[in-house]
Amino acid sequence: MEVQDTKVIKFITEDKYRVLRHVVLLLGILAILSYSRDVTEYHGSFRYLKVLVVYVPLVFMCYVNMNILVPVFFFKGRYLVYFLFVILLVILTLTIISNILDLFFPNNARFDVQRGYAGRGFYESIIILIPILLVTTMIQLFQRWMRDSQKINELNSITFNMELNELRNQITPHFLFNMLNGIKSLVRTDPEKATIVIMKLSEFLRYQLYENNDERVLLKSEINFLTNFLDLETLRRDNLSVEITNNTDSLIIKSVFLPPNLFTTFIENAVKYSVNISGEASFVRIHINVVGDKLHFSCVNSKDPNYLPSSNDKSGGLGLGNIKRRLELLYGDKHTLDIKATGTRYEINLTIPL
Repeated sequence: MEVQDTKVIKFITEDKYRVLRHVVLLLGILAILSYSRDVTEYHGSFRYLKVLVVYVPLVFMCYVNMNILVPVFFFKGRYLVYFLFVILLVILTLTIISNILDLFFPNNARFDVQRGYAGRGFYESIIILIPILLVTTMIQLFQRWMRDSQKINELNSITFNMELNELRNQITPHFLFNMLNGIKSLVRTDPEKATIVIMKLSEFLRYQLYENNDERVLLKSEINFLTNFLDLETLRRDNLSVEITNNTDSLIIKSVFLPPNLFTTFIENAVKYSVNISGEASFVRIHINVVGDKLHFSCVNSKDPNYLPSSNDKSGGLGLGNIKRRLELLYGDKHTLDIKATGTRYEINLTIPL
């Protein structure tokens, strides 16, 4: 469900209005108190004093809820604990207000079981303050929902562009013609190897056209796809050695799911930039390992400082900028991406939660 970006919604959700939102909240609470029946019965400095005595604890209560209770308990699904703390926070706020009022207005605002702050009953005061507190919770919840919706929309857009790029760049006629010509040559010289290459190409295309459209795929399927891709590249490239290793138990590899094509761009770039113009041997080394609830991916490739890819070469796929943004949308600050480059070597280390 999409919510239209009206000015009110933008005001509630966008960070550039954050200070103004707090000002409106503070002024709103102040206006409600200033014109409440319990305050208007006072005149002069007593009226302002009573507003201040009630205003400060109420503001404190709202901000404790928004900055501590909601993110720590409510957003993590601990609803019962959250509501218990809300009740305790309201009781604490009422106690603070009533004790201060008792100090300045001993004849009119004594706090006990029968009388809450400003002369109201204790339970009546709780019933009044809890909805006020829950309004701030609803605002926080709405802000999070809108931000998550924006992230999902942006992620869907990136995924859509990724699929288009894969269809346009990875499964190009040029790539397929090279594969078919290579297979044609192998049929004459090494029919057994030609059969293996045909199977790998079939698996490669099937993954690209079908499994790649799923929201999440098995780690085993992703590793098989990367292996087939690199094996096919070695058929196109002389003096290119590739290696994919992992130290993870096979049962884990067959049970772990992750979004498709998280590593494809890195490996495409590794193949692209490993070209050596002098014809010397080049390499691409991939290592994937699952440790606890983290997946570690590393990609290292040789690099010729004299090689500059053509500006028309689109084999880099989505590019690092888009894959970085995709990782940010998927995992936020829960992932790490470290990129190191020297004159002869390029290395990427990625860690993501599972």
